[in-house]
Amino acid sequence: MVVQSPSPMRTKKTKAVGIPTIDLSTYNRSKLAELIVEACEEYGFFKVVNHGVPKEVIARIEEEGFGFFAKPAAEKQRAGPATPFGYGSKNIGRNGDMGELEYLLLQSNPLFISETSNAVSDDPTKFSCAVNDYIEAVKELACEVLDLVGEGLWISDKSVLSGFIRDVQSDSILRLNHYPPLDKDLSTKLAHPCANNNTRIGFGEHSDPQILTILRSNDVGGLQICLHDGLWVPVPPDSNEFFVMVGDALQALTNGRFESVRHRAMANSVTKPRMSMVYFGAPSLNAWISPLPEMVSPQKPSLYKSFTWGQYKKAAYTTRLGDSRLDNFKIANNPSPCLDNLVGQ
Repeated sequence: MVVQSPSPMRTKKTKAVGIPTIDLSTYNRSKLAELIVEACEEYGFFKVVNHGVPKEVIARIEEEGFGFFAKPAAEKQRAGPATPFGYGSKNIGRNGDMGELEYLLLQSNPLFISETSNAVSDDPTKFSCAVNDYIEAVKELACEVLDLVGEGLWISDKSVLSGFIRDVQSDSILRLNHYPPLDKDLSTKLAHPCANNNTRIGFGEHSDPQILTILRSNDVGGLQICLHDGLWVPVPPDSNEFFVMVGDALQALTNGRFESVRHRAMANSVTKPRMSMVYFGAPSLNAWISPLPEMVSPQKPSLYKSFTWGQYKKAAYTTRLGDSRLDNFKIANNPSPCLDNLVGQ
């Protein structure tokens, strides 16, 4: 069960903890699978090194991202408004959530990227190639991690989890988040000894609804994760590596053995902008999500009712960013009539 943390504006108990780091090149496969399952169980989050994504692929999309966000506001707005795809600023979702950021949200299929690139870039072909190459590389990384999860959980079909993302109708998306540095007046206020430096929220507390998230940012900090005991852990930035997050759908598929990690992004940099590139690996809209047979037993009955990804996504759009959406799909719960009807559609 995911216990929702208090308001993301709180500053209570933030501590430094070693983030699990998994080297994909140094262990035998069974050991890798064991380490990944352990990290997913304990944190729902870990860093991967020697991940196989070429540096030039990362550099090209970072160049395209910073190039886009450096444009005048009027030019960037040609790629918006985000409904939900496209360019957005401050507004997060449809229900009043706000953050100190601007972003570009893209479907992961090449046709969409090609059609969008004309509004995003002065060189649409260059932009499309950079984005498509990056998506393909991080998709392969996500699938490799999920195959290792399948092995570590002793699932009979080791590729069942990655199969959701490899589906040609996969609803996976890519999000570029840009957090501008503080303006001079605000940075002066935050530098005061009595100032609360933990209150400028770039992207508020939430869990990701998809199966698996692959995140990479430049060398500016800001990401924090919430441990199961409610303590917040700052994640040191590492521009050469990737961070992996368990999403809500994977929590349901593992019958709660993994928990989706709650996280947030602070926006307190005074010198440089922070940019994160986030790949959300998702099933197709009509794919059914329910606990895998190996995750269910008389001692551990199914915690969640079956639902399609489209149903879950639709329900997520009716909630606030910080809501624990998966609770509405628990068998033991009594969801509101509207959510009950939604699941039954």
